Amino acid sequence: MRARTRALPGRLVRTGGDAALLAGGAVALVLASLPVEATRVPAAEAAVFRAVNGVDVLPFALVWPVMQLGNLLVVPASALLAAAYRQWRLAAGLLLAGAGTYYVAKVVKRIVERGRPDGLLTDVVIRGAAAAGRGYLSGHAAVVAALLATAWPWLGRRGRIAGLAAATAVCLTRVHVAAHLPLDVVAGAALGVAVAGGVRLLLGRPR
Repeated sequence: MRARTRALPGRLVRTGGDAALLAGGAVALVLASLPVEATRVPAAEAAVFRAVNGVDVLPFALVWPVMQLGNLLVVPASALLAAAYRQWRLAAGLLLAGAGTYYVAKVVKRIVERGRPDGLLTDVVIRGAAAAGRGYLSGHAAVVAALLATAWPWLGRRGRIAGLAAATAVCLTRVHVAAHLPLDVVAGAALGVAVAGGVRLLLGRPR
């Protein structure tokens, strides 16, 4: 009888941790939005931006592909990769979280008004083509965070380390090229985590 009550290795579950991702990401998004103004940048945020934007570490030709890990096209690509390993629920979760995050980010951009760094600060170093439109929040940071948080239960230790490194690199490079201010990427990552938490609650994840 005891053997029958044990959870199967492949059983999908929903836990308080998934709900915590949803709630914690939502709270972090709200907190990141509070200091944001349309016409000025808080001194502390401006200092962080200049520290990241003002340092040349790698040529733009190497920075650009790193940024694209947060591109919307990575969503179907990651889902196809999961499907290739017959992880159908993961593939569905990646599609739902990635696309959902992208469109929710568009809504937030219309609600919270803030431009790009070069329109708010002086001596901004723009690398590559100047970003257009509103800067808050970062869609790239949101998408990569959503994909990582959704895939996290399926990943091993090395995969999680690589994913964290990639997500961090996307956030830093978006500030480095002057596409976003620091709170833009913080808010984007928070949104991605929140959406991923909701998707994990909806679809379940491995124990």
